[in-house]
Amino acid sequence: MAEFSEETAGEILRESCGEAGLDPSGAELVRLGSNAVYRLASSPVIVRIARNPTVADEMDRAVRVARWLKTEDFPATRVVPEVEQPLTVAGRVVTFWESAQEQEEYATLDELADLLKRLHWLEEPESLRLPYFEPFVTLWDGLRALDGVVSEDDRTFLEDRAGKLQKEYDRLDFVLPFGMIHGDANIGNVIRHRDGSAILIDLDGFALAPREWDLILTAIYYDRYGWHTRAEYESFVYRYGFDVMNWPGYPVLADLRELKMVVWVGHQASTSEWKAEEFARRMNSLRTGGSRRDWRPS
Repeated sequence: MAEFSEETAGEILRESCGEAGLDPSGAELVRLGSNAVYRLASSPVIVRIARNPTVADEMDRAVRVARWLKTEDFPATRVVPEVEQPLTVAGRVVTFWESAQEQEEYATLDELADLLKRLHWLEEPESLRLPYFEPFVTLWDGLRALDGVVSEDDRTFLEDRAGKLQKEYDRLDFVLPFGMIHGDANIGNVIRHRDGSAILIDLDGFALAPREWDLILTAIYYDRYGWHTRAEYESFVYRYGFDVMNWPGYPVLADLRELKMVVWVGHQASTSEWKAEEFARRMNSLRTGGSRRDWRPS
């Protein structure tokens, strides 16, 4: 399979749009990371091309979740209804979404809290066939994929850390009700719609899990990295109604989520000098127990 690059993603964009009956002329590449995200100029449509060729099931789930959330009138991204999807083009999985507005604008932590509280009250239908959340399955897959990408010493260190965390995770006593989660709930996945409302995006991580998982990113963004202010975090907690940092299992869940973030950056370390520097910075923090305040969002 060809390397995932701006050039190859552009070729897939043109072919997939042809199959979907859309015009790719003048499309803007918004982001090239885990997905190549394009904004079409010809219609209010966002096209997502997944880097990982094995995510067909996840993207099929994202499409089904989006259609169900629409029936619930829940504020979330919508799939383009006229297109049968997901498509697989050149081995990559492609989906088509309604564009929320012409320029990406993030909503607020308060709005994220409100959306999560509302989401966690919904009762998902069995027809969605949501999987049980298994964080260590994806973590170990990610660690194996680091072979040959980062140094053997770094990979061994990360694997040892994962092994210790898995034992600690298995002993956790979760206190929030078990049920449906977004799976990657953070300020980057709640954006402003053109009608002024806040909506959730990136629905492929929906699963059945302890609800604490949907709160952990906002907590560590404030607590460890300083990406949110204390006032913002306290308001988030007030709006949602629970502070995951007061739960005894917080350090374990925080370490696990942080480790997954480091592994993700490790996958990108060979793609740019910036990502390589960020991976080295994060590895140094993990090894020394040092501050994470110089970590940069990736």
